Amino acid sequence: MFLLCSRAGMERIDTSAVALAILDAPGWARVGINAPSSCLREDAALELARVIADAVDAPTSAPSPEQSLLPL
Repeated sequence: MFLLCSRAGMERIDTSAVALAILDAPGWARVGINAPSSCLREDAALELARVIADAVDAPTSAPSPEQSLLPL
């Protein structure tokens, strides 16, 4: 009946990864989602969706040991 929902391999989307993807999205997209122009809102929403989808589909990897950690 619910074939997609009942697949054994389905996993839950990590909300932390989605939140980080939104914060890593381009600033114009994060601001544009509230723009008065519907065209700009749609472009911003598509960009945010693309960034989130890329983050969810990307394999998780540990930071490279060659990359130095810089405080914000």
